[in-house]
Amino acid sequence: MKSTLLALFLAAAAATSATAQSQGDLTFGFGLGSVMPKSGNGTLAGGRASIGDDLRPTITAEYFIRDNLGIELLAATPFEHSINIAGVGYAGTTKHLPPTLSLNYHFPTNSPWKPYVGAGLNYTAFFEEESPLGTLELDDSFGVSLQVGLDYEFENGSALRANLRWIDIDSDVSLNGAPIGKAEIDPYVLNLAYVVRF
Repeated sequence: MKSTLLALFLAAAAATSATAQSQGDLTFGFGLGSVMPKSGNGTLAGGRASIGDDLRPTITAEYFIRDNLGIELLAATPFEHSINIAGVGYAGTTKHLPPTLSLNYHFPTNSPWKPYVGAGLNYTAFFEEESPLGTLELDDSFGVSLQVGLDYEFENGSALRANLRWIDIDSDVSLNGAPIGKAEIDPYVLNLAYVVRF
């Protein structure tokens, strides 16, 4: 899926012209996002950690500060992830909110296909940790975010969007007040959305 998205992005980027989003435009995107942590999520309590995927509704708002150049905020309902540790098994769950602020460049094209790239900063807040082992806590995280995306634009200016982000999320973890390691989550986030423009 990742290779297919990249191929579509490169193909659409090959045909450029002067039509694109204009300075002052505002868009809102409503969709579903899948947070997929990388394989191998660090060492916790001496064992290899594994953090599960989750799928939740997402919303984006993007304001174009110049033609083709927008500032975007990603928000979502809380994601929930299971945590497993090699040699221990199920170690608990955590919820998180990952607001991400990005600067995106949208390539002008002479077709309905509109590719874009972006980079920004992510803040991930963890909460409502639960564990059968005791009091589990994950520290909040700051990190960079990179993304590629592709819109299919309709004549009314709305669009269907697919985009893939990589987010740097690392969290210090403690159990019953004692540090037990760092969760290296670093997920890919695949988002499918419907985008409206004002």
